[in-house]
Amino acid sequence: MKKHCRIELDEYEQGILLNALTLLRNQQIRDGRPTDPVNDLIEKILYSGPRQVMVAEKGAAYEYSR
Repeated sequence: MKKHCRIELDEYEQGILLNALTLLRNQQIRDGRPTDPVNDLIEKILYSGPRQVMVAEKGAAYEYSR
């Protein structure tokens, strides 16, 4: 069973997260590594919009839901 951690982001925070993921994706392209996981996460963030972003956290000992 996967555990999820829900976080809320405003538009500014969402932009920061997308920029960081884009930098990671570009680095993986330069290193010849697959970018599929990062692409999937970027897609989730773009389609969820501000304040609806879900982040899966492996091994989380807690669960937060609204």
